Amino acid sequence: MSEPIGYVYVRVADQVEREIREGRLPYGARLPNERDMGAQYGVAPGTARRAVQELRERGLVVTLPNKGTFVVAPEQEA
Repeated sequence: MSEPIGYVYVRVADQVEREIREGRLPYGARLPNERDMGAQYGVAPGTARRAVQELRERGLVVTLPNKGTFVVAPEQEA
């Protein structure tokens, strides 16, 4: 079975988003650093960095300088 066409960082971000939505990465959980995340998902650290940026853009995580990247609570729908 071949891999779907698309950017690898989007596939990693989609996978992390699934883990968040399924509760495997609970709110407040700290994501691994780029090197560890890359090893976990089988991608380069730069790809992991871009995936985290994508997750930030989706509003799923927040990065605090010198602290790490954390899963944020979903915004309440009005």
